[in-house]
Amino acid sequence: MTEIVYPVVPADAGEALLIGRVWDPLTSGPRVVAVQGDGVYDLSELCGTVSELLERNSLREDILEALLVPRWELDDIIQASLAQDTAEPHLLAPVDLQVIKACGVTFVDSMIERVIEERTGGDPALAAQARDLVSDALGDNIASVRPGSPEAARAKAVLQEQGLWSQYLEVGIGPDPEVFTKAPVMSSVGIGAGIGVARSSLWNNPEPELVLIVNSANQIVGATLGNDVNLRDVEGRSALLLGKAKDNNASSSLGPFIRLFDDNFSLETLRSEEILLHVAGKDGFTLEGRNSLARISRPFEELVAATSGDHHQYPDGFALYTGTLFAPTTDRDDAGQGFTHKRGDVVSIHSPHLGTLVNTVAAAEELPRWTFGVGELFRYLTAQNRAASQH
Repeated sequence: MTEIVYPVVPADAGEALLIGRVWDPLTSGPRVVAVQGDGVYDLSELCGTVSELLERNSLREDILEALLVPRWELDDIIQASLAQDTAEPHLLAPVDLQVIKACGVTFVDSMIERVIEERTGGDPALAAQARDLVSDALGDNIASVRPGSPEAARAKAVLQEQGLWSQYLEVGIGPDPEVFTKAPVMSSVGIGAGIGVARSSLWNNPEPELVLIVNSANQIVGATLGNDVNLRDVEGRSALLLGKAKDNNASSSLGPFIRLFDDNFSLETLRSEEILLHVAGKDGFTLEGRNSLARISRPFEELVAATSGDHHQYPDGFALYTGTLFAPTTDRDDAGQGFTHKRGDVVSIHSPHLGTLVNTVAAAEELPRWTFGVGELFRYLTAQNRAASQH
């Protein structure tokens, strides 16, 4: 059983409407669910996918009307998820057909770390020296520069003169944010599942992030937590290896639930949300971190607009990782080597309004293979509809 550092559900869970997905061993497939109190309600009669559900005009009202009799107890579902007991109903990532997108370099601290990765070629042994060099050159004023502003353009000119301009600074303070596809549709894992780090990586870290949930009309309808696992040595060798650094088996974790917006919880709530990180290693090592969303350099709306609009549409919606302030520099083993994951690390990501996402680090190559994709989902839903029509 995975040790719990923070409560899984939000502190104000009694006021929240939570949406998720549960693997149902009885039907061998995923069910869209809503959580209210201690009950987990199967929404299969209302919708087949979370993507479909989030397109409803009267979303909250339709869900509340469907909460008749709970099918499962919340505590049972959570315990099975944390124990990785796949024979019992357990939580999956709370999205399905949504594309998994991500923004990078949205915080100054992480921007500087990306520059360091680039300047060291992904070699952690050179990171401390490069960190001092870059920090001295950039100074403290860079943190107050608004991306895309005239001040940012002047800062760019100064840094270019010093030979310090970087592709990461371009997206960190330039006019256009970095937006990339983090993972294929249906490939993310949920709470309790193993999270994958490629065996070849020697310098990597968790990235605790707020994830916005957006429907096909580009409406931000809710949010969840995410771990945007990153292989620092791979991306440091070349930004063109971003796919190899970011997209591996089980390298995208989301959950535990999507919290829908309402009168008590909105985008304004999230602008000052504190996302906490706790890493506990089997070697006794612990690491604490914090992602303060008040320090994000671009508004959430700007990140969504850069992702989807006239230039690109997402008919099934998308989940958008918004970036992280957290970039660990604490030495885990040898001095100057910084932090990297070890197998068995338990990573907990928590925020007061979204609960806690917990995963255990393992080699991506050794985790269960991803086999339930879009085709399997469609076959499952077709079989369920056929069975329902025969009754």
